Amino acid sequence: ATVDHNVPTTPDRKDGVDAIVDQVSRLQVKTLDDNCDEYGITEFKMNDIRQGIVHVIGPEQGATLPGMTVVCGDSHTSTHGAFGALAHGIGTSEVEHVLATQTLRQEKARNMLVRVDGQLGPGVTAKDVALAVIGEIGTAGGTGYVIEFAGQAVRELSMEGRMTLCNLTIEGGAKAGLVAPDDKTFEYIRGKPSAPKGAAWDMALSYWKSFVSDEDAHFDRTVVIDGSALVPMVTWGTSPEDVIPVTGNVPDPESFATPDKRAAAHRALDYMGLTAGQPISDARIDRVFIGSCTNSRIEDMRAAAAVVQEAFLHGRLVAPHVKAMVVPGSGLVKEQAEEEGLDAIFKAAGFDWREPGCSMCLAMNPDKLQPQERCASTSNRNFEGRQGRAGRTHLVSPAMAAAAAIAGHLVDVRNWLEETA
Repeated sequence: ATVDHNVPTTPDRKDGVDAIVDQVSRLQVKTLDDNCDEYGITEFKMNDIRQGIVHVIGPEQGATLPGMTVVCGDSHTSTHGAFGALAHGIGTSEVEHVLATQTLRQEKARNMLVRVDGQLGPGVTAKDVALAVIGEIGTAGGTGYVIEFAGQAVRELSMEGRMTLCNLTIEGGAKAGLVAPDDKTFEYIRGKPSAPKGAAWDMALSYWKSFVSDEDAHFDRTVVIDGSALVPMVTWGTSPEDVIPVTGNVPDPESFATPDKRAAAHRALDYMGLTAGQPISDARIDRVFIGSCTNSRIEDMRAAAAVVQEAFLHGRLVAPHVKAMVVPGSGLVKEQAEEEGLDAIFKAAGFDWREPGCSMCLAMNPDKLQPQERCASTSNRNFEGRQGRAGRTHLVSPAMAAAAAIAGHLVDVRNWLEETA
């Protein structure tokens, strides 16, 4: 167990649970601590170096292994499917049932294959692939399915990238998403604290290598995407399916096929303060959030820092009107990033470097948007009020978010320095 959703990410949290200002949040954290102590459940408490977002710390501890069924009281449990596990979120009563019985009654899902062919181009990441998939199938397109991600572009992703891809499966409506384990998977797991050791490792590895779909496997639906044609993506509306290339224009609500879709698009544009036809890159931002269970691992920190460092070398800092924050996904990610000097890069450019937690992904802790503030965010949901009442969220990759912080508006990370010089 760990605490993540409602813990503060500011330095004063080192004072412990009493540093949590909100009474309900403080009670929730204290109750979890007390229950774990009473019943002997391992917990990484708020100031444990291993504490962090549950979908970051599980894999980094080696608690997520191929072939497992992984459930958690959070919808983005699908993240763990990157290891060839069947992973999905469950409700509170189901959590109780699993703790009591180690079983869970489920109906068999249908199978969907999402094959991303070709090689991703420069500046295109797992986040862009995931958003492109959601844009293709819609937020209800995966309902009733478990998705297997395959194809050259998926095989070439790092484990961190695969976790990002599977993390967003739920935003496409699917129950779970997974990637067949391979040598990248095994090397990531090897040596982790909870991973098998010695002879047990050899036995597990032999078994895990059998976790591949048959050549003639039947899928109820197949979606094929040309990965080589993808560009950096950004959401424009209030649903993850409201996504366009960063080079595109905000769509006209009247171009949608059904009355419901047209009405939803009109409402989204009104809420987001955007105009049909405007280049999405014209959207001026107020806040940048780099973090969440989608994009807060060391690879994400490095990708964002690389953009920031390049800008810094060109004399560029965070835009004066922008408040930007970087929130590592765990204490161990934070520690590694600081060992690599990434924190110094962010701070020198004007970013706020925080303690681990879910932070501004959702308005359950002090990190919130104010009404009408526009945020370039590496999180996973852009619903109305998700990051704070009347806040406006644009979902992007870590590199895109970092570039937007410095440019002061949404930009194409592939050529933004030249265009905004």
